Amino acid sequence: MRRLIITAIVVVCVALSVAIGWFAVSWKHFMYTPIIPDKTIVHYDLKPGASVKAMAKGLAAMGLLQHPRYFELLARVRGDTRKLQAGTYRFEPGLTPGQLLDKTVNGDVIPQTLTIVEGWTFAQMMAVINQSPYLKHTLTGLPPAQIMARIGHPGERAEGRFFPDTYQFRPGITDVAFLQLAYNEMQQRLQQAWATRAADLPFTDPYQALILASLLEKESALPQERPLIAGVLLRRLKLKMPLQIDATVIYGMDDKYHGKITTKDLRTSTPYNTYVHRGLPPTPIALPSEESLQAIMHPVKTKYLYFVAKGDGSHYFSSNLRQHDRAVAKYQLHGHVKAKSRQARHRKQQNHKAKAQVTANRYGIQQACQAWRALFNRSGTFVPLRSSQMSPLYLPNVCQQAS
Repeated sequence: MRRLIITAIVVVCVALSVAIGWFAVSWKHFMYTPIIPDKTIVHYDLKPGASVKAMAKGLAAMGLLQHPRYFELLARVRGDTRKLQAGTYRFEPGLTPGQLLDKTVNGDVIPQTLTIVEGWTFAQMMAVINQSPYLKHTLTGLPPAQIMARIGHPGERAEGRFFPDTYQFRPGITDVAFLQLAYNEMQQRLQQAWATRAADLPFTDPYQALILASLLEKESALPQERPLIAGVLLRRLKLKMPLQIDATVIYGMDDKYHGKITTKDLRTSTPYNTYVHRGLPPTPIALPSEESLQAIMHPVKTKYLYFVAKGDGSHYFSSNLRQHDRAVAKYQLHGHVKAKSRQARHRKQQNHKAKAQVTANRYGIQQACQAWRALFNRSGTFVPLRSSQMSPLYLPNVCQQAS
């Protein structure tokens, strides 16, 4: 009996030694064998709150881990089970399990980007920020005043305070941190521009320059025109003339604006209507770009007092009201009449087509062709569309062949 027990113990020890030896070899192979194959780059999205076990299963499902439990054991031995940082990772060829775990613990993620566009309002900017899946949202639904308080600037108006740019950030940062980044960038750009401003500007502080820069941003499409438009706006301010910027009227209308400004709108008093009130509006109306800030601080000295859009993004500048009225008649009223004429011709063509289609439905293709030729001869201005764009029952070329 004693010999049997000794034999069993020996067998167990041998089996245990073999198992330990096998595990040691297997563990060494796991630790030093690259988990990412040669010439392969893997992008892995680690969700917020994901466990080591979930990550190991995910890597195994991708065919990268043969022993997911080894990966869990490695994290436990190193004390890293609760240190994983969410984000999108780039795993390069030759990466071992330990190196991969290092990346996720250190948060070596691919930076995400979010673009704030110049000319946006604060509301437009927040709508995009609130939709970003890479930010931790803590401000959703809060009014602008509370948002400014949360980012450390209580009492400041939110409009125009954030610099438009494309920002890189680590996924998972809060929307507060992101806004602080954009706010600080605007303050830095504004102070730098203010420090080098021209000597004779009618501003008492940088905020007034920020307001006018926002008006310039909405009023100018071509960067090369901005210093000249800035010169016009500043000259009007110095002469105490109303700025008469349509964008301020639209901003003051808020949700009452539906794509068109009427004469009544121009005469309706809001704090932002620069047709009604002289001087600057109470706040910016949009996010000004670096180009607009620099143009306001370094305007072109000019004799011009007026400008009108030419329809191609550029403007025509005038030094007196008579010249301006002629420019308006040339570039806006004439274009409006031409547009209405084109619309009328299009409606007439559509009516002709519809009548011929009705005739075709009732009497057949021959009668439709006769109707088409009669309408064509009568209108004189009817220009048929290409055959490929028409119904088979309304093809001018078929009618011409049949004649």
